[in-house]
Amino acid sequence: MHPLLRPLVLAVAGLALGTAGCGSSGGRSTTSPAQPAPSATAQVFPKAAGKSLGELQAGLPEGPVFSPSVSLLVKGTNRIGFGLFDVARKPLAGAAAALYVADPDGSHVRGPYLARSESLKVKPQFESRTTAQDPDSASTVYVADVPFRKNGKVVLVAVVRVDGRLLGTSAYAMDVGAKGAGPPAVGDMAPRTHTPTLASVGGDAAKITTRVPPDENLLKTDLADVLGKKPVVLVFATPQLCVSRVCGPVVDIAAQVQASTGDRVAFVHNEIYNDNDTSKGFRPQVRAYRLPTEPWFFVIDRTGRITARFEGALSVGELQRAVAKVANTG
Repeated sequence: MHPLLRPLVLAVAGLALGTAGCGSSGGRSTTSPAQPAPSATAQVFPKAAGKSLGELQAGLPEGPVFSPSVSLLVKGTNRIGFGLFDVARKPLAGAAAALYVADPDGSHVRGPYLARSESLKVKPQFESRTTAQDPDSASTVYVADVPFRKNGKVVLVAVVRVDGRLLGTSAYAMDVGAKGAGPPAVGDMAPRTHTPTLASVGGDAAKITTRVPPDENLLKTDLADVLGKKPVVLVFATPQLCVSRVCGPVVDIAAQVQASTGDRVAFVHNEIYNDNDTSKGFRPQVRAYRLPTEPWFFVIDRTGRITARFEGALSVGELQRAVAKVANTG
């Protein structure tokens, strides 16, 4: 694996939920669905105050495997997606869950940060064969918003309520504000780079997408032609070659949201590997955006500034809410 791009931890597989809500039935709406509420209140989970991480975990039987879908954390509030799996790696769906954060030595425990369940399912007409034929493709993700007051190493733990019992997971170590140039952040101007289009490859979609069937509506626009002129959703993903198994579902999600948004927002899908061949290295656009993992979404306003970014799995609802903010601003 090239050091630029490493696989995400998450391999969210087969977590079945109903299809997430879409815009209005008119099919060209920028109305977004409400964010799902957490499936439990904070009172359900243990209080963190005055406890070490060891003390918190000691009171809880061992629970599912906690598997984050993000690799980058920054100072401030972070959207942390994650999956929960039993010992056989089967997904745990529909549980009430919360995250706790502590310093590496187990001190300064904070939480609970309540998680919500976000569906990756799309309407049948937007589900690709790539996704439908992949038994390991993702269909839901837990999401919690977690604040970090400073840079440095932290550990995360999930607490889950299953069949009326509270269970704890093993600690997962991560870095906040890791050194080195990462992808452009919210508030940054999006790097201007040309992206391949159907026109640039003579209509041969297989040269610029691994999705089956090709996502042609996401392959018509060169990013450089629209950046700073209209809002953009930029998707970096490789449905057929994705290590984390979430690229197929999220490109389907982009296709559905594009169809409901219309031409007020440009949607651009960019594959990861040159010639869609893992042995040929990364496309120049991946390098321009300094991506450490895949997939990534960048929502960009009409001035060219990034207003939202998502690493790993995201839902129809999450993308619709982010797109509505830039589509409805003139």
